Amino acid sequence: MAGRGSRLRPHTLTIPKPLIPIAGKPIVHRLVEDIAGVLNQPIEEVAFIIHESFGKKVEEDLIAIAEKLGAKGTIYYQNEALGTGHAIMCAKDSLSGSAVIAYADTLIRADFDLDQNADSVIWVKQVDQPEAFGVVNLNANGEIIELVEKPKEFVSDLAVIGIYYFKDVAVLKNELQSVLDNNIIHGGEYQINDGIKQMMAKGMKFVPGKVDEWMDCGNKDVTVETNGRMLGFLHNDGENLIAPTVRIENSTIIEPCFIDDDVVLINSIVGPNVSLGKATHLTDVKIKNSLVQTHAHIKNANLDNAMIGNHAAFDGNFKSISIGDYSVLE
Repeated sequence: MAGRGSRLRPHTLTIPKPLIPIAGKPIVHRLVEDIAGVLNQPIEEVAFIIHESFGKKVEEDLIAIAEKLGAKGTIYYQNEALGTGHAIMCAKDSLSGSAVIAYADTLIRADFDLDQNADSVIWVKQVDQPEAFGVVNLNANGEIIELVEKPKEFVSDLAVIGIYYFKDVAVLKNELQSVLDNNIIHGGEYQINDGIKQMMAKGMKFVPGKVDEWMDCGNKDVTVETNGRMLGFLHNDGENLIAPTVRIENSTIIEPCFIDDDVVLINSIVGPNVSLGKATHLTDVKIKNSLVQTHAHIKNANLDNAMIGNHAAFDGNFKSISIGDYSVLE
């Protein structure tokens, strides 16, 4: 999770992308919990690969995620954008035993049992446009025999979503060390796929794990869409997403919505698919399909597909906006 999140600016100028809240909880919090739910077994350690500039408060929050699961939290740094293979090797001291490796800008909904006979499981999702993704090629037994990046001709419609299970991750570590030692680079970066391909060449068994839902948080539009989809799932699961301290004056809430503590709604219509962070104030506002972080003040607005940062102030008639923390538009 060490990337700069440039496609989600201005929101990532002040907060790392994996800590952007989705339905009231940071992306990486949800991802770790979702993976823990799929594994359904005790987790000993959660290692986070971050940029050193994220700061101690972020590190403390991440360690707290691990501890909530009864696990040890460990922080590693990747200060140069040298690819996924390099990032994983920044955490090489933790690469032993069975492990899951995940990119922290993805959310999933899944329910399946891991194949304990496989050396690795690569999570995939069926997609409509496989030529835009990295996909897996399967043999007649349903095993993965090849990884193909953005195929020009049809290989399969099962896209790699960036979550992997390894029965013994030390094997991957050894192969990635070979990638680094031999300077195997693509686009200036060391890639996890080169380590995986070396494992496949040695006859190791890779199988797909299919997820029910795969939600991206790469840019503003898809992050807002993911927020809405997650709200729908949580609402259908029966979760109470509206805090008891919300003050409602002549206002309507159209669920699903997440509304945090001390939010004030005056002459407003909120929803569907809206998240409002703590202590946000809305006056004379219609808002749907939007994500607002904490302590924002919004007036006289009709918003759809909006993303608004912490402590921002907005007063106007624009519909689809993206403004970062502490911004003021009046």
